[in-house]
Amino acid sequence: MRLKLGMVGGGEGAFIGAVHRLAARMDDEFELVAGAFSSNEENGKRTGERLHLAPERCYASYQQMVQSEVARDDGIDVVAIVTPNHLHAPIAVEFLRSGIDVICDKPLCTSYSEALQLADVVRETGRQLILTHNYSAYPLIREARSRILAGELGEIRYIEVEYLQQWLATRLEETENKQANWRTDPKKAGAGCIGDIGTHAWQLASFVTGMLPESIRAELTSMIPGRVLDDDVRVQMRYHNGAKGRLWASQVACGEENGLRLRIYGSQGSLSFSQENPNQLWLKPFDSPMYCVSRGSMSQWEENRAMSRVPAGHPEGYLEGFAQIYREAATRLREGGGASPLLPGIEIGLQGMAFIDAAKRSDDNCGQWIDFTQYRCSS
Repeated sequence: MRLKLGMVGGGEGAFIGAVHRLAARMDDEFELVAGAFSSNEENGKRTGERLHLAPERCYASYQQMVQSEVARDDGIDVVAIVTPNHLHAPIAVEFLRSGIDVICDKPLCTSYSEALQLADVVRETGRQLILTHNYSAYPLIREARSRILAGELGEIRYIEVEYLQQWLATRLEETENKQANWRTDPKKAGAGCIGDIGTHAWQLASFVTGMLPESIRAELTSMIPGRVLDDDVRVQMRYHNGAKGRLWASQVACGEENGLRLRIYGSQGSLSFSQENPNQLWLKPFDSPMYCVSRGSMSQWEENRAMSRVPAGHPEGYLEGFAQIYREAATRLREGGGASPLLPGIEIGLQGMAFIDAAKRSDDNCGQWIDFTQYRCSS
């Protein structure tokens, strides 16, 4: 039986809500039955009609939705939160305390202190909170992780990750672009480029290597005059084993579309992955010819090959990554929880907010190295 899904946000003019709805439907694990899609009541009603939901289950507010759904015998099992960042935590707290599990878009919230409070609520209620870091659910990212943890690259020495876009290379926020408007507003976004795509790069590097740095230093820049939040981020990382790392995230890199790239170098070889070519993982053993593992090929590890939804040689990436998160979320929710190193939860959310906080502190102090071990990164 499919899990009953509710959604907060994702009304007309929104972007990520439709992505979540497609992902939730892809494996028939969820059925969308309720929503509070917009703070604009008419927008919410129109969205509900377009999605063929019962009118009485299209709510004017998330508070109304919680109250009504908890009282129903057929109320929702889980809610997807797809609002601007400043609403993630208050909405999540409301549903968690009402006994409803949460699937939330990233980043977790707007500050590290707020993340700690939310983590305490997750622990106290015993409910699930799952973050949709979809790139970590690509089959070949899982392949990279498997090979690194199996020791194929030897001891990790260098971690290089970048996420480059061009879409904010002009003052797009001065137009009617809804996404640019809220993502450049400190009250709604909390952080700029570092929160929007920097956390994706950060999570991907730590997910694949299984490593968090001991210390980081950062420079956050607003390249576009008049923009309040950062649109370009440079971060250096130091790891416990002596490894070094660099992270570059930018939304003003002209010519770039969605350039999420990862390179890992070890004592026995290296690997590289580009999100814009998600069906290829390049492996370069020490003193041996490089080779490519393609998604769905027999050279891919069986458990990662089984994740593929379409035959080898067909494009698979962004939507399927979201769908994999939803598929694994359904399994966790049906089994009543339990830790999983593959499914991003509250710990990953805490790590992301700690990363933002440490980077901001470093930037505020002229690039000072910040001890990352001082952060609480688990619930």
